[in-house]
Amino acid sequence: MKFPFQTVAIIGKQKSPEVAEPMLRVGDFLSARGLRVVVDGLAAEHLQDHSFTALSLDEIARTVDLAIVIGGDGTMLNIARTLAPHGVPLVGVNQGRLGFLTDLTAENMETEIGAMLEGKFITEERLLLRAAVLREGNEIFSGLAFNEVVVHRSNISSMVEFEVRIDGEYLYNQRADGLIISTPTGSTAYAMSAGGPILHPGLDVLQLVPVCPHSLSNRPIVVRAGSEIELLMHRTGDICVRYDSHTNIDLQLHDKIIVTRFGKPVFLLHPLGHSYYHTLREKLLWNQTL
Repeated sequence: MKFPFQTVAIIGKQKSPEVAEPMLRVGDFLSARGLRVVVDGLAAEHLQDHSFTALSLDEIARTVDLAIVIGGDGTMLNIARTLAPHGVPLVGVNQGRLGFLTDLTAENMETEIGAMLEGKFITEERLLLRAAVLREGNEIFSGLAFNEVVVHRSNISSMVEFEVRIDGEYLYNQRADGLIISTPTGSTAYAMSAGGPILHPGLDVLQLVPVCPHSLSNRPIVVRAGSEIELLMHRTGDICVRYDSHTNIDLQLHDKIIVTRFGKPVFLLHPLGHSYYHTLREKLLWNQTL
């Protein structure tokens, strides 16, 4: 991570005109402080009368020292997978609902970002997953996931049947609606809805959470983050593997999915005083009395 920051990207939620006003505000704020500002080319379509350079996400990944993401957690998930391999740190401004990953607000963003530009921030590393699909021994697709990799059925009339191995050792055969392989970041997403535990993002672990397993003895399991998780499909139909709800790959009988930790982390920057437990209390309404 390069500091002090000199070139900053502003990235907004796509197809959302409401990001225009905060994007222009923070862009003007950064320019007034002498920084070079670039904007995401797709979100720039909503901006009027601006002088910022518009770049693609791939160009941004190779160019900037910092990215400010305005949107919700879904926007941050998408951007993180593109920018993390290049080591670009991310700051999130929440315009969504929960905001586990985007902890600034449009009202306080200038104050908090100004402090970050002076070095007043907390750096947090979050792990990414890489999942490869192998068919007849050949890799036909690979992609990254920030929250989770999910194997699931699309047709409600059939179950998924698959074998699971951890670091080459047989774990179990499973019949279920699917299986979630989640990072600690994703533990408050689909995995939580499926009954998995909430994991602190600083933990170096992954969790496997069955979705509606046929056997009541199947329970979520937590493994070390360096594990190689292998799924072998024994029964297919209308079944796919999904990466953070953004990418879907249809699966066939005997396809193999290999899930490993990606070699580079996501860098998230938070204001001083940021607390994960405060975020949980606020977002999950634990601070409300019955």
